[in-house]
Amino acid sequence: MSATEFRTPVSVLVVIYSDDGQALLLRRVKPFEFWQSVTGSLRTGESHAEAAGRELFEETGLCDAGRLCYSGVSRQFVIDPRWRHKFAPGVVENVEFEWHYRLPAPTNIRICNSEHSEYCWLPIAAAAQRVWSWTNRDALVNLRC
Repeated sequence: MSATEFRTPVSVLVVIYSDDGQALLLRRVKPFEFWQSVTGSLRTGESHAEAAGRELFEETGLCDAGRLCYSGVSRQFVIDPRWRHKFAPGVVENVEFEWHYRLPAPTNIRICNSEHSEYCWLPIAAAAQRVWSWTNRDALVNLRC
C-alpha cells in the first residue's frame, strides 16, 4: 500500500436514532461480522463534518430526512490489529468524532452491500448491548434523545 492509499487515523461515528428511542445498527461483513453504527475514516482534506455526511449517505442513503449534528465528543482508541494494515506503519491509534442523526421515526435504508449485510432498528439500550465497539457502546449509552 502506498502512502497515498493509507487511511487517515481520524474517523467518524454516526449514531442514527429516532424520536421514539430506536437506534439503527448495521451488520458489518469484513474483516468479521459484527453490529455497528455508521463509521468511516476521513479522506485527505476532509473535515469530520463532511465525513459524517458522506458516510451517512454512503452507508444508508440518508441525507435530508433527519438532523445531523456533532455531539461535541471525540474519543481516542487503539486500532484493532485486524485493521492496522490499512494505516501507515507505526500508526496504532485513531481519533473518532461522534455525530448524531435524529429521525422522526425508523425508516427503511439502502445499505452498502460491500460493507454490510443487513440492518435493524432496536431500542437504544438493546442496540448498546449488541454493538462490538466500546466507542459505539458509549455513544449509544450516553445518547440524549
